[in-house]
Amino acid sequence: MKIRLVPTLLILIVMAVTIRLGFWQRDRAHQKEALQAQITQYESSAPQPVGVTPLALKDIEFHRVRATGTFLPERVVYLDNRPYNDQPGFYVVMPLKLEGGGYVLVNRGWLPRNIADRATIAPYVTPPGPVVVEGIARADASRAFELGAGGSAAHLKIRQNLAVASYAAETGLPLQPFVIQQTGFVPAFKDGLVRDWPVPDTDVERNYGYMLQWWGMALAALGFGLFAARKAATKARTEGEAGRHAEEPERQDAGSAKDA
Repeated sequence: MKIRLVPTLLILIVMAVTIRLGFWQRDRAHQKEALQAQITQYESSAPQPVGVTPLALKDIEFHRVRATGTFLPERVVYLDNRPYNDQPGFYVVMPLKLEGGGYVLVNRGWLPRNIADRATIAPYVTPPGPVVVEGIARADASRAFELGAGGSAAHLKIRQNLAVASYAAETGLPLQPFVIQQTGFVPAFKDGLVRDWPVPDTDVERNYGYMLQWWGMALAALGFGLFAARKAATKARTEGEAGRHAEEPERQDAGSAKDA
């Protein structure tokens, strides 16, 4: 069977790429599983103190943390489009001035939105003096889909998203490079905010699904290549047999003429 070089190379390239992408998705799934195991381990560990010394995000993310300081309610930001139990609302994000210097953003919790007037903020309580806050270090205060500026101009308190670095540049506050997702006060204090946070989802199943899809495409390419090769071989064999059958009468006629 004669192998056609160009189609064979194309099929091999497709198989190599899809197999490699499948392995990449598998590796991503393994990384997420390792991260999920770390998150579970962090949940039972002692909280790490947050102070004036900057903490790298990669070293502190998902860890339990504890910070002592005073809230700055005049710097509050309300993150819009954060539903809870199918009810629209805000996340209340507020800087905490740390004892000893420095600042950290705290996602204090969820607050329902006034359906009739979006700009009307429901009442909640901000402790006036020093407090001890516990929570989980996160890269941001959650992200929602944002079309255009999304109301994130500096003079607006109601925004769609809030990046730590951008807010630090806007306010001039030397912020830690993460946000504390508050789980409570020490001692407990009722401020009227809901802190029933969603469990971090690493979405490992999606990566395994993509892995199977890529490997399925590799198998499909192999099957198509084998089918095309078999079809080409059958066609070549049929044409060869037809050619031989056409040559036999000519040889017979030539032999008869020679005998005459």
